[in-house]
Amino acid sequence: MLESLKEEVFQANLELKRQNVVIYTWGNVSGITEDRKYMVIKPSGIAYEKMKAEDMVVVELETGKVADGKWNPSSDTETHLVLYRHFPSLCGVVHTHSTYAVSFAQAGKAIKALGTTHADYFYGDIPCTRALREEEVKEAYERNTGNVIVECIEELKLDPLAVPGIIVKNHGPFAYGNSPAKAVENAVVLEKAAEMAFRTLLLNPNASMEQYILDKHYFRKHGKNAYYGQKSQ
Repeated sequence: MLESLKEEVFQANLELKRQNVVIYTWGNVSGITEDRKYMVIKPSGIAYEKMKAEDMVVVELETGKVADGKWNPSSDTETHLVLYRHFPSLCGVVHTHSTYAVSFAQAGKAIKALGTTHADYFYGDIPCTRALREEEVKEAYERNTGNVIVECIEELKLDPLAVPGIIVKNHGPFAYGNSPAKAVENAVVLEKAAEMAFRTLLLNPNASMEQYILDKHYFRKHGKNAYYGQKSQ
């Protein structure tokens, strides 16, 4: 069932390992079918070195029930489902515990847009959600993690493809995109942007970037007037 998407999600998960943003069994990538009826996600607790495409788990988007697979899906499955249900533009979701992004999450601080590397991928600060309340942790924790992400995105009136990542306070980063591969790319860049911001703020706690620089670098790669790269790509 959904062998092509399983392979796509499998390769995306391996890319997290190749890019050194996960260790052991940390992290997960998911993808969704074109009809948005099924999500494919990494199995829970299976080492990347032992994992195969056939190990990916198919989950019904509406019910959260496993439709195909011999393993339990990722423990973060409910978070992924919430994001897909709320944002139809998302076709891939990634969660990691990458070092610098988690550092910002533990500090409860947004990753500020301080330079053009950040601006090439994220149109503004990468926000940090509020902390989950005690009752939200005790009951339906993973679902409520998704809910606070949605809450934050909607309160800030963000386009999740224009700012394709967020950090959950005390937890870590989630990234998303129009495919599993793009979501992984955004997750890797989010971690690098967090590292650059961390180092920048050590040198200059008052560092900032002008809006016109953010605009130039983001829109030269995104939107109808973008001119970065080759037209044939």
